[in-house]
Amino acid sequence: MSHLLHRLGRSAASHPWRVIGLWVLVAAAAVGANVRWGAPTSEQFAIPGTESQQAVELLQARFPERAGDPLRVVFASDSGAITDPPAAGPVSDALDALGRLDHVSTVLDPLAPGPTRMISEDGKVALATIEFDRPTAQLPDGTLGQVRAALEPVRSTDGLRAELSGALLQAEAEGGVGGSSEVVGVLIAIVVLLVAFGSVAAMGLPIATALFGLLIGLSLLFVSANVLEVNTVGPILASMIGLAVGIDYSLFVVTRHREQLAGGAQPVDAAAHANATAGLAVLFAGGTVVIAMCGLAVVRIAFVTALGLTTAVTVAVAVALAVTLLPALLGLIGHGIDRLRIPWFHASTSATSDPSTWSARWSRAVTQHHWVAIVLATGALVVLALPALSIRLGFASAGSAAEGSTRRQAYDLIADSFGPGYNGPLVVAIDLADADGAVAGQVPARLEALDGVASVSPPIPNADATAAIVQVVPETGPQDQATTDLVDRIRGDVAPAVERELGARLLVGGLTASLIDTTDVLTARTPLFVGVVLAVSFVLLTVVFRSLVVPLKAVVLNLLSIGAATGVVVAIFQWGWGNELLGASETVPIAPFVPMMLFAILFGLSMDYEVFILSRIRERWMDTGDPHQSVVEGLAGSARVVTAAAAIMVAVFASFMFRDQITIKLFGTGLAAAVLLDATLVRLVLVPAAMQVMGRANWWLPRWLDRILPTVDLESDG
Repeated sequence: MSHLLHRLGRSAASHPWRVIGLWVLVAAAAVGANVRWGAPTSEQFAIPGTESQQAVELLQARFPERAGDPLRVVFASDSGAITDPPAAGPVSDALDALGRLDHVSTVLDPLAPGPTRMISEDGKVALATIEFDRPTAQLPDGTLGQVRAALEPVRSTDGLRAELSGALLQAEAEGGVGGSSEVVGVLIAIVVLLVAFGSVAAMGLPIATALFGLLIGLSLLFVSANVLEVNTVGPILASMIGLAVGIDYSLFVVTRHREQLAGGAQPVDAAAHANATAGLAVLFAGGTVVIAMCGLAVVRIAFVTALGLTTAVTVAVAVALAVTLLPALLGLIGHGIDRLRIPWFHASTSATSDPSTWSARWSRAVTQHHWVAIVLATGALVVLALPALSIRLGFASAGSAAEGSTRRQAYDLIADSFGPGYNGPLVVAIDLADADGAVAGQVPARLEALDGVASVSPPIPNADATAAIVQVVPETGPQDQATTDLVDRIRGDVAPAVERELGARLLVGGLTASLIDTTDVLTARTPLFVGVVLAVSFVLLTVVFRSLVVPLKAVVLNLLSIGAATGVVVAIFQWGWGNELLGASETVPIAPFVPMMLFAILFGLSMDYEVFILSRIRERWMDTGDPHQSVVEGLAGSARVVTAAAAIMVAVFASFMFRDQITIKLFGTGLAAAVLLDATLVRLVLVPAAMQVMGRANWWLPRWLDRILPTVDLESDG
């Protein structure tokens, strides 16, 4: 592979305009396909086989007019009662306009007498429910805009407002790519690269390559949304990862290229050597990320698989650019790589370990005091990981939405005026196919007897009395553990008794129950995914480094750093330690796919630093045979670039911590913390200290295994 990459790098550097032209055509095709066939993201959380999904399927078959996701409209008057003519008139006009929209099957008028009447005790707030005849993902584009236009009579009336809540708002709530987070991340990366390279020209290559790759990756992502359930988080996550790895991979290659130029090599030869060495490390590290992300398919949940596959595509594009387009650019710019120097920054281009540099001094200190380093670093990581033991998985409610957003305003109005449970009512579907339709009337009393139930609506039967719907309002909010416990009691106690005694089958559905089921399934399938990724990563590292000790150490240390990062996330968002500094107004459970995604992403990203450091150490080991000095020199020669790469990743990820969406905050915080801990305490402390302790045992591999493993040399000169 190194020989192939050497030839590829030489060819690209020798014929740069051909390679650049080819990639321009690829980008044009990807963007064109996005413009022509790009599809919107969705908020589908359907998991076949779960009870909430069975409830959806029952309603779609026998209650099609109530099979969609409801939209809730909260009308609030700042002065008089909502039923007074100045307010009631615009509200009624808005409800009439909503009822005329396509795919709206029912409008539950909160002002009308009867069971649909929903007015707060002070008379100033009314809660209307709009029901669609199909799920949100199947509604045409522009539906939300039509809803807002229908509410214009209310919004144009002084002292009257209308706020919205429901799945239809979710895609808008997550935002999109291309915002201030990406800009801030790129600006910080520019500063770090200027410090690392001391040259504007050298800095510009990683930035340009990463942004170009992001354009292609995101275009392909939106095209894939035609066949994959791409969640609204997907483009933001792909943007975050693609930008970070795109800059980092290019940084590794440019660093090795500049080292070769400093040693007297010509630009084409330097680009070829950089591709054969750093390019191969990038290929392996990026391949590990891709494998880890594709491994999410083992959980067999469509939206999680889509998150993994789309992110993997973005990373794969970044790798392809790093080993093809970047050598072409390096060949084109030639000796001008250090053009436009920054005079007050001194950036070394030597791969040797100058004993006077901070990296050389650091490597000597860590290896000389290895046991102290191991104890202190491990202790710090263990302490940081302790909060992860109390992690509570679940989806955050709209109460964690941005202050001032319509979802947050609606949530607060509902909770204050009617009770927190009205923000997450449970939909109990009653299957009456094998029962007398009259038995549906006996179900509400059984549900009302349960602890934690605030109210139960009368059953609403379908036309042929083969099904009915009952709405159960919990006393607690949708993200509270007590609400989850209530769902379990309905399913475990009431439903079996009703089926046994009355012959009717109860299925608990609705958005709240669906998110609870999603959490349970993801939690149950996470160990399988973790096991697969660990096994594959162990095998890959064994092949590359011809050792059993090195990959075992890498697996253990990765788990430790990921545990510490998860602990940081739990402490901030679940415990509330400093969450207000990040703009999070309340504590929330941790979204169940976040730890899984963090594991997949971080296990792959950490391989960047593992491969870069260990390849330098192994190079010195192969040259000298000295297990101790090879660690000192290998770390001294790689610490600078690893520090720069980690600083860029931390900056990019941290810039997403301040987005309004709580899920993006979770990802940004977790990724930034993990990379910071992994690149400092793990790669620059624990790895060299542990290797110093193990000595020659680091490179132990049974002879029989060495004979059957394929050979991969990360440091071949081609």
